[in-house]
Amino acid sequence: MAELMPFFMFLVAGLILMTGYPVAFALAGTALIFSFIGSMTGDFDSSFLAAMPSRLFGIMTNETLIAVPLFVFMGAMLEKSRVAEQLLDAMSALFGRLRGGLGISVVMVGMLMAASTGIVGATVVTMGMMALPTMLKRNYDPAIACGTICASGTLGQIIPPSIILVLLGDVLSSAFQQAQLDMGLFSPETVSVGDLFAGALIPGLILVAMYIVYLIVLAWLRPFSMPAPELEAEDEKSWTALLFALTPPLLLIICVLGSILGGLATPTEAASVGAVGASLLAVAGKSFTKQVLRAVARSTLEVTSMVFMILIGASLFSLVFRGFGGDDQIAELLGNLPGGVVGAMIVVMLVMFLLGFILDFIEITFVVVPIIGPILLSMGLDPVWLGIMIAINLQTSFLTPPFGFALFYLRGVAPKSVTTGQIYRGVLPFIVIQLLMLLMLAYWPGLATWLPGVIYG
Repeated sequence: MAELMPFFMFLVAGLILMTGYPVAFALAGTALIFSFIGSMTGDFDSSFLAAMPSRLFGIMTNETLIAVPLFVFMGAMLEKSRVAEQLLDAMSALFGRLRGGLGISVVMVGMLMAASTGIVGATVVTMGMMALPTMLKRNYDPAIACGTICASGTLGQIIPPSIILVLLGDVLSSAFQQAQLDMGLFSPETVSVGDLFAGALIPGLILVAMYIVYLIVLAWLRPFSMPAPELEAEDEKSWTALLFALTPPLLLIICVLGSILGGLATPTEAASVGAVGASLLAVAGKSFTKQVLRAVARSTLEVTSMVFMILIGASLFSLVFRGFGGDDQIAELLGNLPGGVVGAMIVVMLVMFLLGFILDFIEITFVVVPIIGPILLSMGLDPVWLGIMIAINLQTSFLTPPFGFALFYLRGVAPKSVTTGQIYRGVLPFIVIQLLMLLMLAYWPGLATWLPGVIYG
């Protein structure tokens, strides 16, 4: 019975989460209940809980995690100060009368929004409210419009800099060091958030390029589904106006990402630059008001509180899970799978894909990755490659019907004339593109590992 306790923990936590109970309290409460039961039956040593204060202190003093509220502030400021809306207008005008140009504009703006927010829900909702009415007004096929918005919104999983990559990089760094210590290496190498940003850059840009190629081909094969816009005189914009709208956000993202990749700043320092830069853009656009600042501050507080509460609950959950010997059981299970490390990787990717239907990326990062990360890394996998595979895998999960989070987010803001079936049908081609990207990464790991090696040696 004792050896089944870790699996019962996951089962009970999953059932509680499906009721809609807050994630942080579901994880922490489940851990405390099972630790009490284990102490009563003699299967759990309650002294494990004595390590919780030091874990909390580690979270409080982790400088990397300070980047989270700063990146959230940056994204919220760009969203609520209408910079993103101006960017979409500029992109739409840039592609002019090109058939499918509006769809391409949505992908490009989705990429830039993803790089600034990194939160799937925020990007999908924002793009859905801004772009979907315009695409439907211009007679785009509702399925194509919805699929493009959902896919573009999930780019926040892989396009740096984003808070998701910050969190994943921090967790993988700890997992990589633990894996090396378990192998007897007492001077472990480290992997940083900057490594993960560099590793995500090429796969992320390839993914964007594949989205755009798909839309161009579709516009050529089915011109009626993405008609060229009939631009009126007032829609025409000068190159000066386009440059004025496009340059500031692009410069901001280049400065933030470039300072990290160039080794000029840590992710936390670069995030502070991004937060200040987004505020200056709002001031320059004359949209920096007391109401906007209050909304941005509230949004930042809510998201940051959610992230750190989940991190605390997940830390307690993983602590009790290890106290029951769950990490050893999973290591033995993965080690005995046919196919060795390939078989273990396939099973882990499949399990995480399914977990993506019921858990958000943040929960999976804090709960699952600390458990399976050291095991897979001790098998010889590259930590950067593993992180990018996890990110794209979960990005695909969030797009997949019928439970993908991105689909629910768009359904919440889409007009009633758009059916759920159209949303599901529209994302299917993009899911195929995502799976193709995963296969390319599996076959050519260098897509993720080459750039970090060039930049950081």
